[in-house]
Parts: sequence; structure tokens; C-alpha cells
Amino acid sequence: MGWLWAIIVGFVLGLLAKAIIPGKQHSPLWLTTVFGIIGAVIGNAIARGLGIDETSGIDWGRHALQLAAAVVIVFLGDMAYSMMRGRRQRA
Repeated sequence: MGWLWAIIVGFVLGLLAKAIIPGKQHSPLWLTTVFGIIGAVIGNAIARGLGIDETSGIDWGRHALQLAAAVVIVFLGDMAYSMMRGRRQRA
């Protein structure tokens, strides 16, 4: 069940990150989901480092860090994807 939650959270975070980033992103939906999963993992690690990973109630700080990390990962990942895709089309 943990993998299913990771995919669902990654999907939602990836879509939210795409909505926050201005302009058009060119990465496919499956890659956006992978970027969202990576963002969630990095956000959890940062929250754990700051000591806010386990709180009573809803972990707003952890979720905000997950979203911020997902925005950065989706932005950088989409840039890398566009560069790789551009190289393949030119070759």
C-alpha cells in the first residue's frame, strides 16, 4: 500500500508543481509523477532534518516542504527533459 500512496502523492504534487510553475512544461505525465515522488522524498528528508516530520494533526510544514521540493524538481527535471528531447530531435 505504501507504493500506491507514493504514486498518488507524487502524481498530485507533480500536477500542483506544474500548475505553480509559469509557462508550459513539456515533460509527460508519467515523468511529472516521478518528479513529484522525488520531491516528496526530498521534502520529507528536509522536514526530518528540521524536526517537523511528525506533528499532531496535519503536517502542514512537511507538506509545504514537499510541494516546494516538487516545484524545484519538476522545474529542473523539465528543463533537463527539454534539453535531452531537443538533442534527440536535432540528431
